[in-house]
Amino acid sequence: MCHPVTPPRPVPASAQAVEGVTSRMTMLAETVDAVTGIDTHRDTHEVEIADAAGRPIATMQTGNDSAGFTRLLAAIAEVVPGPRVAACMEGSRSYGIGLARALAAAGLLVLECEQPSRRQRRGKGKSDLVDAHLAVLAALRLDATRLPVPRADGDREALRILLVARQEITEARTAQTGRLRALPPGGDDSDRQAARAALTQAALAALAGRELRDGACREQAVRHAGIRRLALALLQARHQLRDNRARLLAIVEDIAPGLTSRYGIGPVSAAQAIVSFSHPGRCRSESAFAALSGTSPLPASSGQTIRHRLNRGGDRALNRAIHTIALVRMRSCPRTRAYVARRTAEGKTIREIRRCPKRYIARELYRHLTQTMNPPVNP
Repeated sequence: MCHPVTPPRPVPASAQAVEGVTSRMTMLAETVDAVTGIDTHRDTHEVEIADAAGRPIATMQTGNDSAGFTRLLAAIAEVVPGPRVAACMEGSRSYGIGLARALAAAGLLVLECEQPSRRQRRGKGKSDLVDAHLAVLAALRLDATRLPVPRADGDREALRILLVARQEITEARTAQTGRLRALPPGGDDSDRQAARAALTQAALAALAGRELRDGACREQAVRHAGIRRLALALLQARHQLRDNRARLLAIVEDIAPGLTSRYGIGPVSAAQAIVSFSHPGRCRSESAFAALSGTSPLPASSGQTIRHRLNRGGDRALNRAIHTIALVRMRSCPRTRAYVARRTAEGKTIREIRRCPKRYIARELYRHLTQTMNPPVNP
């Protein structure tokens, strides 16, 4: 029998704990009629459709294209025992991104699951169909009030692409700068003088425009060509980074107006915060966002020493962005400098002092993004 596919209903707030009463966790299995587990790949996806008890109803393999998505949606509507259907998949933002968009557009609740661990695979072996079944089981055990929905699409994905490109450009520029510094010392006096100078825009333009002197030997000609090539590459990288920064700033201002006006938060750090935050509701609380950013304090006490340290887990790119903001504020923000001076006088180390501003910055980012971030724009 064919049913119209609709997502499961959210658990009402009244189901939460009453004072003095311990609430029971509501599993997703109690709120859905069926779950679709999907193991995604480049060309095809392995799919298992199961009921709310985890019993397989149907299995199939579908192509990673629009025709395959349509066939899967038709199969789900045909075999599910009720209208409330969730889909749980690996790689919802890699190989499965097209299918995730199609399922969400059709009204299914799309969830993200991690790759099964060795312990979860023990006794079951390894195959694509086994992974799809494990995705079903993982989804059914989830807390219905804390579902791992995929990260936002649209502008957030555009920011992620720009940040990846910026990292690639920066890494290539660093390597090219080292090679350019290494070439001139083996040349004549003008080359050695160029090696000692700062690689400013004007200096790079001068290196790129130098003429090869008459009577130069083959080694000098090859060195001259290498210096010119690297100088042109560094000039191009500077232009690309400026353009990348401008595009990041434009998107950040559209998504979260006013974020870059806060002290020490530039377009790159703001973009990384948005990419990791994704959308309001992904992190259930400010503390969860602090744990995601690796700024939640962990006890590190021993004997007479009572102290905390930062969490070394979480999203390290987001942690790096918050670390950069903290360094800027500790160097030039009057309020933060006064705080550092006060805690230093109390005998705290610089690492212990830096932990507190980073936790404060995580709180500030969470509140600003929650209050001002526009809904994600999907294509």
